[in-house]
Amino acid sequence: MWIADGWKDYEVIDTSGGEKLERWGDYILVRPDPQVIWNTPHDAPEWKKKNAHYHRSPKGGGRWEFIDLPEQWEIGYELGGETPLRFNLKPFTFKHTGLFPEQAVNWEWMAEKIKTSGKTYVPECDSDPFHDPSCFKVLNLFAYTGGATIACAAAGAAVTHVDAAKGMVGWAKENAAVSGLSDAPIRYLVDDCVKLVEREIRRGNKYDGIVMDPPSYGRGPKGEIWKIEEAVYDLIARSVELLSDDAGFFLINSYTTGLQPAVLRYMLDTLITPRFGGEVSAEEIGLRVTNASAPEGKCVNMFLPCGASGRWSAKK
Repeated sequence: MWIADGWKDYEVIDTSGGEKLERWGDYILVRPDPQVIWNTPHDAPEWKKKNAHYHRSPKGGGRWEFIDLPEQWEIGYELGGETPLRFNLKPFTFKHTGLFPEQAVNWEWMAEKIKTSGKTYVPECDSDPFHDPSCFKVLNLFAYTGGATIACAAAGAAVTHVDAAKGMVGWAKENAAVSGLSDAPIRYLVDDCVKLVEREIRRGNKYDGIVMDPPSYGRGPKGEIWKIEEAVYDLIARSVELLSDDAGFFLINSYTTGLQPAVLRYMLDTLITPRFGGEVSAEEIGLRVTNASAPEGKCVNMFLPCGASGRWSAKK
């Protein structure tokens, strides 16, 4: 399992009864998690100090119970132990806060690939960074609120950020702004990711890195239906056509239980390595639980699984 253990402003404190107890900066949240199928003692005192609690409904969905939580607040992450990234958080529909902290393990990996590529954006250069061969170009599909976008931009890449939800793209711009990246070379596109890939192929555009975080089910801006099991293999295949000859990485995330790490590994191995060589790896991604309780008051070493990631990287 790849563990996102570089956080100072976030932690999973405990888990029990289908819920996780989290610290997001100065605030304690209790949210449901389908992986937490155990019932252990609520030993951590933070269970009684929560600022908000998302209650699932047996009929689907749920509701927030706000005790003492602002409408919006910020937390930070030190990329590579030094570059400060900032994120605006706000509770919204279906338990989310606008950030998936486990993805920090992938931010670190992508940033290292960019920094060691020998390609970087130079602000003083007059050339278009999205067409300059000396600049590392990243395509971020299903880009949500831009965690991967700002991590790659902070590492020196020019990023094309694509999401079908206008509100999420606006949120990503906010995160870039609070991270000091308002002037970074980031293109924000509200678009259907599948159609965008097809247009980029026709235009002959190329990218040195591609990251995608496809939902299990979703709709495009014009009502297009997306089902990951039916569409993701073809999307990867088409996206591979956008990789440059000296591409550095390809990353796919999955929160769908049917797409285990071995499935992600096989898709990348069959679609990318025959053409580009390189290396493929895939693992669960997760978060350390800092005060995982167990019967008889014992504390155990535990990591909460949060999906899976598949990575392809060029051999250097």
